[in-house]
Amino acid sequence: MAVYFLNLKTFGRSDGSSAPGAAAYRAGERIRDNRTGRTHDHSDRQDVLHKEIIVPARFADTDLGWARDRAVLWNAAEEAETRKNARVAREYLVALPVELNSEQRLGLVRGFSQELSDRYRFAVDLTIHAPRDFPGSDPRNFHAHLLATTREVSTAGLTAKTTLEISDSKRRQLGLDPAIYELLYVRERWAAVTNEALRLARVAARIDHRTLEAQGIDREPRPQIPRAAFEMERHGYRSVVAERLREEYESRVRERLERTAQPGADRAAQTAGPPTGKSQTLEEIRRQARESWLRLRQEFADGSAGGAGGKQRPPDSERIADDVFAR
Repeated sequence: MAVYFLNLKTFGRSDGSSAPGAAAYRAGERIRDNRTGRTHDHSDRQDVLHKEIIVPARFADTDLGWARDRAVLWNAAEEAETRKNARVAREYLVALPVELNSEQRLGLVRGFSQELSDRYRFAVDLTIHAPRDFPGSDPRNFHAHLLATTREVSTAGLTAKTTLEISDSKRRQLGLDPAIYELLYVRERWAAVTNEALRLARVAARIDHRTLEAQGIDREPRPQIPRAAFEMERHGYRSVVAERLREEYESRVRERLERTAQPGADRAAQTAGPPTGKSQTLEEIRRQARESWLRLRQEFADGSAGGAGGKQRPPDSERIADDVFAR
């Protein structure tokens, strides 16, 4: 069945990220970072199915060759920033339905990338990856990386920061809602365009961006295993973090079953009425996002400690979860 997955990641100098390095890894290319002098060579990748750079449609009849050159674009993104903690790129990672064929998956993610580019006026470096053949990897894991500039593109180069990058106070001055609403919009939009692609392909499966509670589904969400823990287990090492997350998940499932089996549970459920299907409030989303971020940061910190041959973390710190179905 089709799976909903959209993850947003940002790249900043404060965490040692490099825009050319991130682009080279995703596109499977060799790119030199002019700012640091380091060359990022990932030309041996075999899982890159498609790559292209998308710019706003208003430049369709304009020579924007500089922005369509991957090395030039991402070195320009680095050169445009002067602050030592500057954000140099942001990325949307999406899972592509295995029910679609390669042409349909490309059309889906290309159209979505164009929408983002037109909405925020940035360049989108789109790469589609095939499922990896590592032990334990999911053969359904077709996914796409949408690496976007944090500045708007023009014929002369990168200009002002996009509206996604400015503070909420400045957004209010411009008559815009808080930036969290942009993430909610993008999440909902990805579900909409994916479901339309599935409908056109005459596939019955559908995806839903809402929480299980909002969908009226009474079950515990499956645990999200951090990439570092997943890599440890894939290389044959034990991950305390992964084991703890699975144990906590199983404990929540047991507690839910016990609550359901308790006398009066049915009566309480009837009194509560059917699921409302309402979306979460903004405060709930902010609270959950912060809690998830703090938990994930601690898990990665725990996973990076100790020996085990230094294989607790991916070999390249710029990598994110290439296996979106890792559990």
